[in-house]
Amino acid sequence: MSSNEEPPVMESLKSLDEIERLATKQLSKRAWSFNYAAAGDHISKTLDAEVYRSILLRPRVFVDVKQCNMSTTILGHEVGVPIFVSPMAMASLAHPAGEAGISAACGIFNAMHIISNNASMVPEKIVEGAAPGQVFGFQLYVQNDRRESEIVLARINTMPEIKCIVLTLDEPVPGKHELGMGLQKYEESQGNREQPRQSSTANTDISVAIASVSGPAPDLTWEETVQWLTQHTILPIILKGIQTYEDAQIASKYAPRIRGIILSNHGGRVLDTSPPAIHTLLEIRKYCADVLEILQVMVDGNIQRGMDVVKALCLGARAVGIGRPALWGLGAGGVAGVERALQILADETRTCMQLLGVRRVADLGLQHVNTRIVEQQIYNPWIERGT
Repeated sequence: MSSNEEPPVMESLKSLDEIERLATKQLSKRAWSFNYAAAGDHISKTLDAEVYRSILLRPRVFVDVKQCNMSTTILGHEVGVPIFVSPMAMASLAHPAGEAGISAACGIFNAMHIISNNASMVPEKIVEGAAPGQVFGFQLYVQNDRRESEIVLARINTMPEIKCIVLTLDEPVPGKHELGMGLQKYEESQGNREQPRQSSTANTDISVAIASVSGPAPDLTWEETVQWLTQHTILPIILKGIQTYEDAQIASKYAPRIRGIILSNHGGRVLDTSPPAIHTLLEIRKYCADVLEILQVMVDGNIQRGMDVVKALCLGARAVGIGRPALWGLGAGGVAGVERALQILADETRTCMQLLGVRRVADLGLQHVNTRIVEQQIYNPWIERGT
C-alpha cells in the first residue's frame, strides 16, 4: 500500500480473505512470514481449509429462525459465540496492540481467548482490561527444566480470569518452515534484523515466554505428564494437538483430570501432511464416539468461513478456534481489525445456522451435513493394517 493511499474502513472488509490481503500489504516481511508460514510444502495448511469445502450442508425449511442464539459453554463457562482465538505467539509483530488487542476484541463477543505461552506481552497485561465474565485459557509448553513451567503455573494459578490450562503436545521438536528460513537468510544478508513493533504501553516485565529458556521438552509421556501437571494446577486441563482417534481415546481415560481436547495440526506449521482436525473428528465419531460424551472436543485449523464453524459444530465440536485470522486482523487494523474478523465469522455463522433451519448451537447435528466425500479419506485401521 502506497504512503498516499488511505487504508480502507474495517467495515468495508467482507471476508477473512480480504482482511488477510490488507494485512499482507501493511505488515513487514518478517511479520507476514511469521503469520503465513507453514511446514514443508504447506499441504496440511491447504487441506485444513479445503476439507470444509467437501462437506455439504443439508438445510431444512419451515423453521422459524427469526431468533438465533449462538451462545454456548466451554468447561461450564458461558461464551457468546462458539468461536475462540487459539494461541498465536508474538502478536506484537503484527501490531503494537498485541495480545491485549486480541483480548479486547474477544471481549466484545464474549469469545474465549487462549493466551500463547510465547506471547509478546505478560499475561497480566493481556487480561487487564477484560470484559466482565470474559473467558481465558493459557497455553503451556512444558519446558525441559520442569521448574520453569512450575513457576509459570504458579503465576497463572493466581489469575482468576484464566479458566483452563491448554497443554500443547503437537510440537515436541520444531517443524521445518522453509519460508521463515529463507527470510532469515535474506535479513542477515541485508544486515537488517527487524525488531518486533512494541506498544508504547507494553509491560516491560519479564514475560512468560522469556522466562522459559530451557526449551520445550520432547520427553513427555501420558501418565508422568498428566500426574505432574495436576500436581501444579487445579485448573481444568485441555490437551491441544490431538490428531488421531487413538490419542483422543487415551485422553478420555484420564478424565476428569483431562476435561477437553483440541483437535489440531498446529495450523499446518509442524508436520506437513498431518491430518486436518475434521479428519480426526470424523475418526472419533467412527471409532470412539463415546469420547464426545466424556470430553469437550474442540477444533482449529485454517477456518475461513462461518460455514466452516457450523460444519465442525454439526460433527460434534464444542467450539472452533481461529489463529491466523486474529493476527491478520491485527495487521489490518489493530483491535478494530480483530473485531472485524470475529464479526465476519459470527455473522456468517449465524446466517448459516438460520439457513439450515437451526435456532441454537445445541440443535446442530449430523442431520445437517453430508460428509460422504470426506469419509473416503478417513483412516481405516483394518485396511491400513492389512486385516
